[in-house]
Amino acid sequence: MNSFTIKDLENLSGIKAHTLRIWEQRYNFLKPNRTFTNIRYYSNDELKKILNIALLNKYGYKISHIDKMSEAEIKEKLFSLNQLEAQQERIVNDLIKNMVDLDMESFEVTLDKFIMVRGVERAITQIIFPFLEKIGILWLTNHINPAQEHLVSNIIRQKLIVGIESVTSSVKVNKSVVLFLPEGEYHELGLLFIYYMLKSRGVQVIYLGSSIPMKDVAYVVNLKKPDLLFSHLTTVGTNFNFDRFLSNMSKTFPDTPTVISGLLTNTYEKKIHPPIHFKRSFTEMMQFIASL
Repeated sequence: MNSFTIKDLENLSGIKAHTLRIWEQRYNFLKPNRTFTNIRYYSNDELKKILNIALLNKYGYKISHIDKMSEAEIKEKLFSLNQLEAQQERIVNDLIKNMVDLDMESFEVTLDKFIMVRGVERAITQIIFPFLEKIGILWLTNHINPAQEHLVSNIIRQKLIVGIESVTSSVKVNKSVVLFLPEGEYHELGLLFIYYMLKSRGVQVIYLGSSIPMKDVAYVVNLKKPDLLFSHLTTVGTNFNFDRFLSNMSKTFPDTPTVISGLLTNTYEKKIHPPIHFKRSFTEMMQFIASL
């Protein structure tokens, strides 16, 4: 990945495309190239720069002042931010920068340092999942190199699995949940995160994994009689039909509540009916898990 659209910058930085265009006109820090059809695109360096600038701007620095800062001054100001939320956002941005640079050593060191100080659960909830939410849009739009995706995914997957294996709960919830991804969906990290959160709250989890045929899900459901089915959709293959998937789920499991979360739920605009329910945001998903 070495070029980004203005929409990518908007999703990753939180700065609206309209504002980015105004900044381009007024200041010197953004100088996009253009395609032969006159569409803006941005380099890795410009992405990293806008992540830094957006964070400083969010926490009180005026754009006109940031524009006059050197790179060293910007870096110094970033590390001087003492609000906890700002520090977490800086770490998430550092992970994005490590990813685009393919600096996997720094990526893992950054995660390990946070885990050492704050613990696995906070690393998962405050760093890993916000990172996945930000870059998930790149997976959805194919604006990420497969090598970058695989390297990042493998590191995070290792951290999530260690967290799942080590987590214990002081409470026991008398409910069981089957977690699975439908055929064609291989992005497992969101589902592993849900596994961790459910297990940490004492819910019994039956984890099937990625790209599971419907007949295999049905076999497990008929055998185990779970209280809930849960799937997390980031991006799926070209043969995936969301309408057909929802229809098959409703017909195959008419009496089993099914929760679907993930980026793809935000692209689906038709009305959904029980037993299927969407959790379209991180907050909705966490509130639902807490309610079990």
